[in-house]
Amino acid sequence: MEPINLKKVLIHSIVFSPDGVSTAYLYNDIALGLVDSGFDVVVLTTTPHYNLIESELSKQPLSKKIFGLYYVSNFKGIEIYHIPLKKYKNTLRRIFSFVYWHLASFILGLKIKKIHFVLSPSPPLSIGLISLLIAKIKGAKAIYNVQEIYPDLLINQGSLNSSFIINLLKKIEKFIYNYSDAVTTIDKVFYSTLVPRFDNFKKLHIIPNFVDTDLYKPLKCKQLLPAIFGEDNKKIKILYAGNIGFFQDWAPVLFAAKELSGENIEFWIIGEGVQKEFLEKEVQSHNLTNVRIFPYQRRELLPIINNHVDIHFIAINQKMEQEGFPSKVYTIMACAKPLVVITSENTPLYNFLKGKNCAELVTNDRNVNFTNAIRKLSNHKELREELGVNGYKEIINNYSKKVVVSNYANLLNSL
Repeated sequence: MEPINLKKVLIHSIVFSPDGVSTAYLYNDIALGLVDSGFDVVVLTTTPHYNLIESELSKQPLSKKIFGLYYVSNFKGIEIYHIPLKKYKNTLRRIFSFVYWHLASFILGLKIKKIHFVLSPSPPLSIGLISLLIAKIKGAKAIYNVQEIYPDLLINQGSLNSSFIINLLKKIEKFIYNYSDAVTTIDKVFYSTLVPRFDNFKKLHIIPNFVDTDLYKPLKCKQLLPAIFGEDNKKIKILYAGNIGFFQDWAPVLFAAKELSGENIEFWIIGEGVQKEFLEKEVQSHNLTNVRIFPYQRRELLPIINNHVDIHFIAINQKMEQEGFPSKVYTIMACAKPLVVITSENTPLYNFLKGKNCAELVTNDRNVNFTNAIRKLSNHKELREELGVNGYKEIINNYSKKVVVSNYANLLNSL
């Protein structure tokens, strides 16, 4: 029997455990943190489709319900409802799967009893609309978490050209903002962008993302990696781990790889995404033997990999750098590792890193300056260590899981 004073939070997210992607990991921790803060939590999500990790699937098996119309699982005591969603290559099948997920989520969300709060992260924008409808019908409070600004990101990457669809999405966006009980976003730049879109800006709150400092932390010595990585060749290793997509700027990376091909430097790229095939073809066509591309790895391996390499890099596409913030920056800093970051001034990522002395920031002449920054850090071990320590201190003081999840709990309790 549910305790009378235990308020229930429905987390409605397009990814959650056992899917192995950053937003899933983020909301796994938020869910567990809210439970620790005295809330009852239930999750409405998809079937794993983004990054399938067999070991995680075996630890959290899905049970079929109503001939596969939906599935259920259990994540550390939290009940999870999974609506089927697949990344079909066929456009019509992909659209149908996406529409089905929305409709089924709405119906299943209405069947979940005694909901007090509905918390949903973007993307996609449409999840905020479904969550808001569920909340209003159930008499719950709706909280929308803006991780990426839509439809701005789609417009800037060139995915949207129809003025009718753009105007429709902008109206949906404003509707979600103004009818939600609270909207959270992750930094001051996002906040400034979104404020003019609110009738009542007091609904908008800044709650940054965070990192699990029990998992991501400095390791005193290098640990063995899986055989796929091969034996250590003693080269300076520069890592990007995450989505390989249009949000990243791959031109300076390929330029640097060509320029540094004769030096004791090796690029590691770990992940999946729509640009992976392009990247593999470029590496092959230019015979870039200093670039190695690997599939996604288990979450438990990422701290070991983060610590194993010498430098991390993040390169943001100029057309989209105002609408997103790569959460991997937290995990890199938590492992006390230095960064080389390509981003323009006055972007969310630039403003976050500016003045923290934990990264080399490349804001112009991207190809040459990115190459020079890598060469600089490769040749100065003491500087790498200094930047890494500075980043680690910043995370411990301001961006630990305990600090940030308490902000979510306080927000819910204030509504």
